[in-house]
Amino acid sequence: MERVLGVCNLCEAICGLVVTLDDGRVTDVRGNPDDPLSRGHVCPKAIALQDVHADPDRLRRPVRRVGDTWQEVSWDEALDLVADNLARAQREHGRDALAIYLGNPNVHSIGSMTHGTAMVKSLRTRNKFSATSVDQLPHQLLAYLLYGHQLLLPIPDIDRTQYFLVLGGNPMASNGSLMTVPDFPGRLRELKARGGRMVVLDPRRTETAKAADEHHFVRPGSDAFVLLALVHVILDEGLERIPSYVDGVSAVRDAVAAFTPERAEAASGVPADVVRRIARDVATAESAAVYGRIGVSVQEFGLVAQWAVQVLNAITGNLDRPGGVMFTRPAVDVVRRGFVGRGHHDVWRSRVRGLPEFAGELPVATMADEMLTPGDGQVKALLLLSGNPVSSTPDGARLDRAIAGLDFVAAVDFYVNETTRHADVILPPTGALERDHYDLVFHALAVRDTARFTPAVLPKPDGAMHDWEIYREIALRTARLVGRKRPLRARLVQEARLRLSPTRVVDLLLRTDERRLSVRRLRASGAGLDLGPLRPQLPGRLQTPGHRIDLAQPLVLDDLARLDAVPPPEEDGLVLIGRRHQRDCNSWMHNSERLTKGRPRHQLLMHPDDLATRGIDDGAEVTVTSRVGSVRVEVAASDTMMRGVVSLPHGYGHAREGVRMRNATGVPGVSINDLTDPERLDVSGNAVLNGTPVTVTA
Repeated sequence: MERVLGVCNLCEAICGLVVTLDDGRVTDVRGNPDDPLSRGHVCPKAIALQDVHADPDRLRRPVRRVGDTWQEVSWDEALDLVADNLARAQREHGRDALAIYLGNPNVHSIGSMTHGTAMVKSLRTRNKFSATSVDQLPHQLLAYLLYGHQLLLPIPDIDRTQYFLVLGGNPMASNGSLMTVPDFPGRLRELKARGGRMVVLDPRRTETAKAADEHHFVRPGSDAFVLLALVHVILDEGLERIPSYVDGVSAVRDAVAAFTPERAEAASGVPADVVRRIARDVATAESAAVYGRIGVSVQEFGLVAQWAVQVLNAITGNLDRPGGVMFTRPAVDVVRRGFVGRGHHDVWRSRVRGLPEFAGELPVATMADEMLTPGDGQVKALLLLSGNPVSSTPDGARLDRAIAGLDFVAAVDFYVNETTRHADVILPPTGALERDHYDLVFHALAVRDTARFTPAVLPKPDGAMHDWEIYREIALRTARLVGRKRPLRARLVQEARLRLSPTRVVDLLLRTDERRLSVRRLRASGAGLDLGPLRPQLPGRLQTPGHRIDLAQPLVLDDLARLDAVPPPEEDGLVLIGRRHQRDCNSWMHNSERLTKGRPRHQLLMHPDDLATRGIDDGAEVTVTSRVGSVRVEVAASDTMMRGVVSLPHGYGHAREGVRMRNATGVPGVSINDLTDPERLDVSGNAVLNGTPVTVTA
């Protein structure tokens, strides 16, 4: 029996683990009480890491499609098949004939961060897509516009704040999102013990809302009205405290003049007097942090709403203030070092719909258009990197048909899921317990500065490849076949970089950053190093001209005219929102029995009054219909829902033919994204996943 330290890299909480091994077999997974960030916290997903490792449905060798069956092949044969076909598509149809989709797990893997991004860049296609544009694109675009870098994201200083205002987030279930905050329940208890308060605005009484001091229902898609009204009240009543490095306040004052609390009440259902009180509380609290997360981003005015969140924190003096929202100073500063680029916007546009790129990626809502629309530049081949866009992006049924019609599809994944079932070749990497780990991104988004390097818990199996080795081979083999003329020096530099292991890359980054740490020192520390609470860093941390923040961003202010024209909500209409659960991990982990057992959670949640109005019984099977599709699912009456709002969980619906996850296909539920409309986008390009108009019939 042996106990080793591990890490859970399934979600942003990056919890430290203690893993018990018996003759190389995982027998127990627990939280590490010595971890300076997670402090012993662990959720059920981490325990299920052992299920993924031992899952008989997990691929461990490359497979290629032969008719309707899968056949194991050697790594050389599989990698050559991928390189040959990617190169052929680009030679015959142009470099943009190849599309690349990056799923959420990439940012949780050190190898994907060090080598996957380099491989993607080497393929030189403009048809790059990722989970960013169904999640946090407004956050990153605003970070670029306001602070000069897409990852300069202010993080709530939850450990010191006195007033925490949450919109569209559920950290009790997620352990934070764009706010790495393991053990949120414990931190919330500490907040309340020091006399602090948490207020939640959400169309569902979520796990976080139930634990809050106040919860107010807000109609999906109307958060911008509420947030702008909060700004309006603060500026109208002279409650602002403007930092010396913040510009554009006069333009903001003019822009929000028409967005009064009364107008917010008519649009959102939040009473005007509540809006005024919350505004005054945020402005006058000893410290306050306003946090808007995915429910705020994935709506029609996500950029406006998230901008208003940033404005609120700035004009109340809570930006870069202990107990407010602050920037991290991680041991590997991916922002200052340029490891992740600053970003750029609208340098090119998509071929079919003319949608602008951000940071080199196009909105995923238009990926199917690029595959289905004939003409120069039509996508003919697809490379999937740990993603399942058929389940997680708008109008999944249409995208499913589009991918099925491509000339070639390759996937780096260890499951045959709703999307990879269309692949011609699947290249399975090692699992989370079989590779070293350092969180390059989530240390940069954490509520406390820490550093932790975690060696692989289990040895790399014979005949397996790490993800970074797969990416290296795809990049080098494809480059040799495409025939692009590159200087010898550039080719040699690229090859040398790709042959460095991720651990070696991280070690070099640690040694050359300000704190001069190393992998060796972090390994010796065991649970990791506590580098202290977040500290003020502005204006020096800004990467904007003159180290100043201009709140008057034209892209946002111009969109206010569109918001101003929004009609009043329909009296009897229904709108659909998603939801997540602590035991879910987006569209996967549903084949772990320990995560799916217990009470079913696949149902459409609906307020009892809305059921009664339509003559539908609790527990009945209903048809939910949007502009783009219909699904049939069991309905459950729930007074946790706002009237006029229904909810389906994100990431369900595993019944498509060919999915090879035995347990998952037995999990009931449908994909919410078979109802999501790809035509509805925020001005940032983010998909509108919340507030989809639907009908519900027995």
